[in-house]
Amino acid sequence: MKLSDFDFDLPEDLIATRPVSPREAARLLVSDGTEIEDLHVADLLKQFREGDRLVLNDTKVIPARLFGVRRRDSAQGPTEARIEVTLLAPEADGSWSALIKPLKKLREGETVEFSAGLTAELVAKDAGQGRIKFNLTGDDFDAALAEAGAMPLPPYIAAKRPADAQDKEDYQTVFARRKGAVAAPTASLHLTREMLEALESKGVDITYVTLHVGAGTFLPVKVDDISEHKMHAEWGEVSEAAAADIRDTKAKGGRVIPVGTTALRLIETAAREGEITPWVGPTDIFITPGFEFKVADGLMTNFHLPKSTLMMLVSAFIGTEHTKEIYGHAIETRYRFFSYGDSSLLWRNG
Repeated sequence: MKLSDFDFDLPEDLIATRPVSPREAARLLVSDGTEIEDLHVADLLKQFREGDRLVLNDTKVIPARLFGVRRRDSAQGPTEARIEVTLLAPEADGSWSALIKPLKKLREGETVEFSAGLTAELVAKDAGQGRIKFNLTGDDFDAALAEAGAMPLPPYIAAKRPADAQDKEDYQTVFARRKGAVAAPTASLHLTREMLEALESKGVDITYVTLHVGAGTFLPVKVDDISEHKMHAEWGEVSEAAAADIRDTKAKGGRVIPVGTTALRLIETAAREGEITPWVGPTDIFITPGFEFKVADGLMTNFHLPKSTLMMLVSAFIGTEHTKEIYGHAIETRYRFFSYGDSSLLWRNG
């Protein structure tokens, strides 16, 4: 299939730059493969039945965007340059891979000074990225990063406004637990503790898995033939207990519904041999039309960017033509798009 098969025109004013409040007031498009229903996230309780199982990604977004200064003595006297750093992933030696702008303004061995007593030395440059070593570790690093860092908002929001204190709450799920993501599992942003408690009271089971969402989730697809696209790898874990619970639900005829494409990608990674088993490690699974789903029966997901791998995933899940129908309806009825936008609940046929 071609990249153009997943393109559509989106009015600029439908890109949400803030979430609605309260979280469950967001709109929810529900489709069973034939009909489209316009509801709200607050109506989720009516969509599930006893014995269903929601799969949630409990990754926690770190305030990965840092703004600092590089100082240097030159023949003309002291100079400085403003440096923006977006952390990508920790390395085994304690350093971090990072996107650095402008990378050309920083030499290996030079230090960037941030606020809260945090500094970082550029250790190496490779493939347009940097590797940096901070002056703090452990709890001291976490505390300084929490003070100095900003939430790494997606590019289409960051282009419209800077991240602020409100984003530290808005761009985090209420059940976030395991630090490591630089992007949120955004479908889960709509869920509240009260809603999760109500679902469990109804007999809907909840399982947590972890996929540390990387900045690569926002990278554009640059090839026309999508089979040539190489996905970024992200670290994930499906515990033995989580895999057993999901298998049990399937065996009893219950439905498994991942909340978000990250949870779906992870459980399908762990089920490539036929049934889901424990999984720990990186996954670069690329889900496109023709993919054989082993686990997911439904999917709760927000509305995605044109020509993105997530559009391809949704098209694989419910069919390319039905995806086009749903997105056309969402635009016509003015759903809010992307990370802070409205959501959908999609049921798979077949």
